[in-house]
Amino acid sequence: MSEEKRLTMSFDPHTIEHLGVKMYSVLPNAIAELIANSYDAESPGVHIILTDDENGKSISVEDEGTGMSFDEINDNFLRIGRKRRQEDNGLSPNGLRKVTGRKGLGKLAFFGIGDTIQIITKKNGECVDFTMRWNDIVNSKTQNYEPRYTITPCGKDEHGTIVKLTDLKRKTGFDIESVANSLARLFDFFDDTFVADISLNGSKPLNIDKTLRYNNIESQFSWSIPDVFDNDETYFHKQGIQGELIATEKPLKPGLRGITLYAHGRLVNVAGFFGASESSHFYSYLTGWIDVDFVDEQPEDIISTDRQSLNWDLPITIELQTQLKQLLTQIERDWRNKRKEDRQKKIAEQTKVDVGKWYPTLPADVQQGVEKIVNSVVENSELAGDKQNEVVDALHTLIPEYAQYHWRRLHQIVQDASYSDYKNEDFYRAVEEAIKRYETITKTKSGNSQTGRDLMAQVFGKDKSLSVTSKYKKRNGSDFSTDTQENIEEGQKFMSMGMMAGVRNPLAHEEKIELKETGLFSENDCLDMLSLLSHLFRRLDDAVKK
Repeated sequence: MSEEKRLTMSFDPHTIEHLGVKMYSVLPNAIAELIANSYDAESPGVHIILTDDENGKSISVEDEGTGMSFDEINDNFLRIGRKRRQEDNGLSPNGLRKVTGRKGLGKLAFFGIGDTIQIITKKNGECVDFTMRWNDIVNSKTQNYEPRYTITPCGKDEHGTIVKLTDLKRKTGFDIESVANSLARLFDFFDDTFVADISLNGSKPLNIDKTLRYNNIESQFSWSIPDVFDNDETYFHKQGIQGELIATEKPLKPGLRGITLYAHGRLVNVAGFFGASESSHFYSYLTGWIDVDFVDEQPEDIISTDRQSLNWDLPITIELQTQLKQLLTQIERDWRNKRKEDRQKKIAEQTKVDVGKWYPTLPADVQQGVEKIVNSVVENSELAGDKQNEVVDALHTLIPEYAQYHWRRLHQIVQDASYSDYKNEDFYRAVEEAIKRYETITKTKSGNSQTGRDLMAQVFGKDKSLSVTSKYKKRNGSDFSTDTQENIEEGQKFMSMGMMAGVRNPLAHEEKIELKETGLFSENDCLDMLSLLSHLFRRLDDAVKK
């Protein structure tokens, strides 16, 4: 090995242990640091290769980025805590991307999951291959660790880096889909300009992209930020904040709930609701992401080292949190309205009950109670959709459109004659039309050509042409008493005559407005007359011509 060159890492072994092993012991988080390195190196993509065979477990992360020269490894990569944003103006080697690294600690992630790290990097016709071993680092008697390396020539156009982790601490097997889903949630820059994939034991690579974040999540409603706001003067427009919130039809599993924050494509705050009260069941249905790039452009460092949260105690993040809470409040209101409309639409499709048209037909006091029940079922109930439909359908059967009308159990002929006028709230005409129908059928059934009160006097009553009692017998088969029969026959006559004299004639000769506003003959009287007509019609149905 050449004595003229040395690769040197300066460190305190206990610091390495704390920052490396303790902070990055979760597999996706550790791999994420390697992915970020590839992105910052301007690679068009990254390949994650998992191996689990008779030779053991290993992880390789390969890219086609700019690679590193020997000096860059020494001066940049192996220097813990390097302030890259200050030295390189926060840009990638050729200035094509804003780098995601900030603290210079991500390289320690390797040791969170593996004890042996091999790095092969190519640049400017040189291939540098060096290996770092955890046991050698922690057992070092000095503050400098010197990895073994080799330098070999390669093509001048060859570039990129391979990081291979072996001697893994992990004992269980790899769940490739779970790892891919987790990585998809840690980044927001997977697109055509940076493609990532993962494979296991030579399997077909699985693409890692934004769609995996919401794998198996069925969106019911979504909101695009800042499009949900009407003007460009809002906080979200001014700060360049973008994102998408998604509400599902069914409650999400706890691990999928919440809004994730990203900055320059990397997670900076795990999914949450930013201090909003989560007592509302709305938060069981909500997920999504928001890009807050500006938080990564501040002079002070406000992102935690493990990139799990922002420092929410600073003026800039306090304002962000306030705005996010207000956003969620606005979205919740819109969600409730959308969900209500959606459920009403589905109820209408499945039960044929259009609640939007149903409510206005009910008396004010009845409508208030019905709407409260339906809203509880549709908005707040965790009943399955078919059960919600059953409840609404049953309620509609009990309280149909124009409930007061139907609750009177009106005779079908009365309904046929009066319903259209009743729906138009012309109760006086409804009664008039029903009386006309009663008169017409009475004339037809009796064969009498008289009209009005004279018709009723000649057709109904003791010894008249139509008998409304003759078909009835007592339970033992005997006749009812003569007095009972005559009273009912005379009652049919006088009630029918009274309907003509006391109802039809006043309605025909007086202005309806006078009858209504003075109360001489009110709309409630009209409804009562429809009920009385139903009784008279039932008697007429039973009438037998003598």
